[in-house]
Amino acid sequence: MSQAETSRQETQQGPAAPPGAVPQEPARQDPAPRGAGPRQSGGSGEPRALYPRRQLGLFRSELTITFRRWRTLALLAVLAAVPVLIGIAVKLETDHGSTARDPSGNGPAFLTDITNNGLFLVFAALAATLPVFLPMAIGVIAGDSVAAEASAGTLRYLLVAPAGRTRLLLAKFVCAVAFCLAATLTVAASALAVGALLFPLGDVTTISGTQISFTDGLGRAALISAVVAASLIGVAAVGLFVSTLTSSGIAAMATTVGLVITVQILDGIPQLHAIQPYLFPHYWLSFADLLRAPVYWDEIVKNLGLQGLYAVVFGSAAWARFTTKDIAA
Repeated sequence: MSQAETSRQETQQGPAAPPGAVPQEPARQDPAPRGAGPRQSGGSGEPRALYPRRQLGLFRSELTITFRRWRTLALLAVLAAVPVLIGIAVKLETDHGSTARDPSGNGPAFLTDITNNGLFLVFAALAATLPVFLPMAIGVIAGDSVAAEASAGTLRYLLVAPAGRTRLLLAKFVCAVAFCLAATLTVAASALAVGALLFPLGDVTTISGTQISFTDGLGRAALISAVVAASLIGVAAVGLFVSTLTSSGIAAMATTVGLVITVQILDGIPQLHAIQPYLFPHYWLSFADLLRAPVYWDEIVKNLGLQGLYAVVFGSAAWARFTTKDIAA
């Protein structure tokens, strides 16, 4: 054996034993301490302590991507502009000596009270945006959530990551719900700023005729914003389900917005009163009962229960579709 081969063997197996020496067994590693238990690790050797952090990383990533898109920022900007336009229109009319109510006496709810208290602009803006602007914005975000990934070809790479279909779908739904809250708070914050700038602030007169402090009124406004955001969960669930049915983001958004408009038309037809309590927009304006003394909770509870039912039904349908969908198709 040459000197080079002998040196390579000693490097891999240690120095050669002298002639006649008894061969020894290779040293074995000490066993784990008694009671220490098996090492908690994943399939890739990663400690399980890092699993929750990795799982939350998917949600953080989806939220970051959603709220950094120009489309999302543009939608929030449009929603923030609606209270500005309402406030300026009311201010111009009152400066010319007229009231905010139309000549027929059937003006929008809370509109005539804005001139006495700018806080009512929050309630008027939410009442104006809830039937149209807010659900359409939610429909765009939710309808595009899965379909956009499929049309861009990034969906298969997300599933290889490994994200898991259930966890990825849940992350998409959480993003849609987060946008519901962000959109509602954008309208409320913009309306509060414009109302404080253009109109006086003070004690709030409830629908029942009693007065509450301005601080209590701010609390009611925050609670109303939370209820309005929760009222949009049904739209988010429907949009997510539609998004799993197609690979075209534009088709998913258009279908979701079309469904929202169609359901609201059905909710306004008196002959369909039997099915209207089961339509997701039926109790949307029940948030006005939070401005009563005492608060009427009946329709508010019905609204929240109905939105939860839509979230369960259409969320389950989206999961059933997405977990069996051929991503390569």
